[in-house]
Amino acid sequence: MLSFLTYPPNPPYLPYPPSVAAQDRAATDAMARRVNERIRALQAEADRLAAQSRTLLGDLRQLEIQRAIAAEKVKAADAAVAAAQTALQQTSERLTALEQQRESQLPDLKVRLVDIYKRGRGGYARMLVDVNGLREFARAMRAVAALTTINEERIAQHRRTLADVRQERDAAQQRTQELQAAARDADRARLAAQRAVAAREALLTQIDQRRDLNAQLAGELDVAYQRLQEQVVNLLAGRPVEGVTIPMASFRGALDWPAPGRYVRARNGIEIMAPEGTSVTAIHPGTVDYADTFSGFGNMVIIDHGSNYFSLYGYLSSIGVTSGQHVDAGTELGKVGTAPSGPPSLYFELRVDGRSVDPIQWLKPR
Repeated sequence: MLSFLTYPPNPPYLPYPPSVAAQDRAATDAMARRVNERIRALQAEADRLAAQSRTLLGDLRQLEIQRAIAAEKVKAADAAVAAAQTALQQTSERLTALEQQRESQLPDLKVRLVDIYKRGRGGYARMLVDVNGLREFARAMRAVAALTTINEERIAQHRRTLADVRQERDAAQQRTQELQAAARDADRARLAAQRAVAAREALLTQIDQRRDLNAQLAGELDVAYQRLQEQVVNLLAGRPVEGVTIPMASFRGALDWPAPGRYVRARNGIEIMAPEGTSVTAIHPGTVDYADTFSGFGNMVIIDHGSNYFSLYGYLSSIGVTSGQHVDAGTELGKVGTAPSGPPSLYFELRVDGRSVDPIQWLKPR
């Protein structure tokens, strides 16, 4: 844990020489412009978020309609499932009846097949040969014809029954497949509608939270801007001025990089690869809290930005500021030196409330 130093209060006010007053006014004007630009950027972002929110509200309404339609489709799918279940039950009952009918036909069919087998191919012919007289022959002919017809009808009926059993079994399988497909369609429709609406609602919540934060940050910056304007008036009138703290949280994602170059993750911060001797500048106004060597980081500068916000600049080949000095955004703090591992680079870290945060989330995208 780095130790941040404290310093005695500022000395009593003394009238500034004209050159110093002009410099202070220029610095205050520059700070006011920076704050004003950030306010405009936040307002522009708030306008974009408002427009996006209106668009998303329209999208959400459409999705809610789609969800209602999907719900009706789910009801239809559920009805189809119920109908398929009823049909499947009816098919099962029909299949059971056909099986019972088939089993009831088997004994009689077995008897007839055994009779045909016993008689052989010429069995019925011998019945005709064994009769005496034309009248008995005619009676025998009718009997043989009747027996033959009955047997053929019984066999045909049995075949039809088996065919019906197979057909009903196929229908039952088809109904089962339809039932499963209807259930899957219902689940997909229901889940898709729920996910779409939930996603839009979550996005709207995020936008509302960002708009609330923007309003808060813009309000804090507006207060700082008014104080800077008062400071300019006091400087022109030769009256004493008090330092104005610019809230660093309002510049999240909009801070200038302390040095150019690509970066790599390192420890609690980042290492920015830059040629040795490259200027290292403050990312935000503040007071130099530490400017000396620090074990493991070489020459280091730590700036207190107020409200427990600190920025750290390590591996410096030289230091251009002193402890207790006020610096503005862009003030040169020193020069890029070499890392302990060898290559020229700048170690950069941000700390909020004593904890390291990801610097990339605070610097301008590039």
